[in-house]
Amino acid sequence: MPAQGAPFRLDCWEAWRSELRTALTIRCAEQRLLALFSEGKLYGTVHTCIGQELSGVAVARQLRPADYVFSNHRCHGHFIAARDNVEGLIGEIMGKANGVCQGRGGSQHLCQAGFFSNGVQGGIVPVAAGLAFAHKLRRHQAIAVGFIGDGTLGEGVLYESLNLAAKWELPLLIVLENNHYAQSTAQKQTLAGEIEARFEAFGIQTARASTWDWERLFAVAAEQVQAVRTTGRPHLLRVDTDRLMAHSKGDDNRPVEEVDRYRERDPLTAVLREQDAVPWLAALVAEATQRVERAVALAEASPYPTLTLEEEAPRPVRWQAASDSPREKVVAAVRNALRDGLAGYPEMLLLGEDIESPYGGAFKATAGLSDEFPGRVRNTPISEAASVGVGAGLALAGYRPVVEIMFGDFVTLAMDQWLNHAAKFAQMYAGQVQVPLVVRTPMGGQRGYGPTHSQSLERLFLGCPGTRVLYLHQFYSPRRLYEAVFAQLDRPTLVVENKILYGSQVQSAPPPGYTLETTDAVYPWTRLRPAAAPDLTLVALGGTCLDVPTAMRRLFEEAELVVEALFPTQLYPLDLAPVHESVARTRRLLVVEEGQGFAGGASEILAQLAEQGGLERARCRRLAAWPVAIPSARPLEAQCLPNADAIVAAGCELCHG
Repeated sequence: MPAQGAPFRLDCWEAWRSELRTALTIRCAEQRLLALFSEGKLYGTVHTCIGQELSGVAVARQLRPADYVFSNHRCHGHFIAARDNVEGLIGEIMGKANGVCQGRGGSQHLCQAGFFSNGVQGGIVPVAAGLAFAHKLRRHQAIAVGFIGDGTLGEGVLYESLNLAAKWELPLLIVLENNHYAQSTAQKQTLAGEIEARFEAFGIQTARASTWDWERLFAVAAEQVQAVRTTGRPHLLRVDTDRLMAHSKGDDNRPVEEVDRYRERDPLTAVLREQDAVPWLAALVAEATQRVERAVALAEASPYPTLTLEEEAPRPVRWQAASDSPREKVVAAVRNALRDGLAGYPEMLLLGEDIESPYGGAFKATAGLSDEFPGRVRNTPISEAASVGVGAGLALAGYRPVVEIMFGDFVTLAMDQWLNHAAKFAQMYAGQVQVPLVVRTPMGGQRGYGPTHSQSLERLFLGCPGTRVLYLHQFYSPRRLYEAVFAQLDRPTLVVENKILYGSQVQSAPPPGYTLETTDAVYPWTRLRPAAAPDLTLVALGGTCLDVPTAMRRLFEEAELVVEALFPTQLYPLDLAPVHESVARTRRLLVVEEGQGFAGGASEILAQLAEQGGLERARCRRLAAWPVAIPSARPLEAQCLPNADAIVAAGCELCHG
């Protein structure tokens, strides 16, 4: 109906038959999905967009093939409108091999040709901003569209992203479907202020339309898409609409009379009442119904997919002499590695807080790089979640972003973007995309920075499927490690740079009586192999490696114990073959890490060794930080973090009791 309360005129639709066909197909598909769910033929949940179909149709009809579309948990209508793939949608939700993601994503996680959806509220917005940034960098006249609901207005990452999109002038259209409910909670209980005012505070222009006045909606959507395309700046399109069905399946506790009012003003409901009397309309409805039924039949005939476990194959341990490395500090090696990456990979970008000149990062790892590579080294706001999300979006578009988190303690602010977005895209989209994203961050204590700037939190990222976690240490050049990262980058990769290492020298010469060796893996283990038969295997993670030479010397001088020390550069995925080999000789293992021991990296090493029989008749121990908030006072900090004294005491206990 042209406007709420206006008389219904079917003839208005005759010029919009294509759009009506799409809208009717969406409604038919959604209704059929609800029926399939009641028949027990679907898995998980179904969030239908019945009542909201026209917003997706209005926007999609203005898009071009190069435009990106990012949606949310209520994504079916957007997907059909943008990609016209009913068959792939229904197959996906039924968990079949013909689904667009081979049943891996299900109802909320769809991907096809630049269309992406994810089920986490608000999390799509920084990723969509990253895709828009890719268009800006390539100087395309293409845009990114991000569909959100009014419930997303409670999510902080939305505002991080709006600030960044406005400041960087990104071609991003936010389409806010305002159905006045966040799941089952009425908007009046959750929303303060005015919707448009939140966007206007960032200088973002806004427009408003509704699905009831559908002709105006089509016109306003066309204006907004064109405005973003021509100005290259973000815009908001607010679409007031009604959700006629439950938030999910049948969990609807809204008053019946309220939903009945919504149904009365719904244009598609009014259209469907006329189908028996209007032949061309009846033909459209029949066409939509038949297409959906064919899609159901195709899905039912399709097999269930088989999930294969993608693991790095075990490899034999082959040790080789460590290569000579330039005599330089670790921070200089990191900086030079980033410089080499920028020079060698035109699609590489550096993003982070205060990384441009003249500051060059809190630890000067990017000093001078913005002068050498203008426009490719960029300061971000203090917005860890948005920065990592933008990085993920850039990676989806084929860039190789490297995002710096100033202190490792702040990675928790970006955890959702890592765990529920970047890490999942490749697998849940059935390999249609890669996310070549690097997040690098300094962790660890011994600088007196206190409880929120001294933690080692890498254990929070261990075991996240589809990712990689790497460690720097001074016995393997960061230049070589980063060279391998940039050459092999095929997944989100976290690089932990212990901050106490920055001022130390890269070591290519071993202590007297030892040989420095590495495995031939892409991300190798390094070992200090003693000339004499070892009594103890010591595995040191991250910054604890600095105390190892002192502890090894003291253990020999004070307790006549010979130590073989191993240092991993990759903690996840974890290859323990070098540790197996060493422990088979020593029957004693000490694992040292600076983070918390409970459920940490040391715990995983010991657990896997035990499962694989590597600790049979062996004594083992882990050494980690005390379970306290790390104090700022240096004497107290020294008490609670592992050091050479603690390594010596633990080694003596393991070997001598």
